[in-house]
Amino acid sequence: MPSSHLLVISDRAALAWVLGQERMAFPGGRRGLVSRLEEGDELLLYTTRGCWHNPGRDRGRVIGRARALGSVEQLRRPVEVAGRSFPLGLRLELVTLAPLGSGVELSPLVERLAVFPIKHAWSGVMRRPLVELPAADAALLERLLRPLARPPHEVLSEYLAAGQRAASR
Repeated sequence: MPSSHLLVISDRAALAWVLGQERMAFPGGRRGLVSRLEEGDELLLYTTRGCWHNPGRDRGRVIGRARALGSVEQLRRPVEVAGRSFPLGLRLELVTLAPLGSGVELSPLVERLAVFPIKHAWSGVMRRPLVELPAADAALLERLLRPLARPPHEVLSEYLAAGQRAASR
C-alpha cells in the first residue's frame, strides 16, 4: 500500500526546479531517510516559511500533491540547486497544485496532527527533506487541500516565474 509523506522544500529556486523538472533531489546524507520511498507513494509538497525568503510574511503551506514514479536513485551527476549539491533523485508526477500564495497552512493544524508528537517543537520535525505521514494526517491534509487544488498546468507558470524572478535578483 502506498505511503504518504510531506516533501519539505525550503527555497524558491529549489521549488521551481522541483516543479519544472518533476523531480526531487535529496542530499547524500539522507539515503536512509529517503530509501523507503517507493513507486506510487504520495508526496504532499510543503513549502517552509522561508521558502520565499520572507518568513515574516509567508506561511509554511502544503501547496500540492505529487506521486513517486519510482524509487530514489543515485544520480550520475549531482543536481546543483540553490548553491547545494544533491546526489540522490526521484522522478515525480505532479497531481495538483494550489495557486501561488495559497495552500494549507500547517501551523494551525499541529495540534490535530499525530506526526508531531511534541507539539511545541513541531518545526524541528520539518527540518528534514521528507516526513512520513500517518494515514489520518495525510487524509486531513488532502481534504483541506482539495478545494484549493488545481491541475498543475493551470498554475505551474506562476511558480516558475516566481522562481525565475528570484534567480535574477
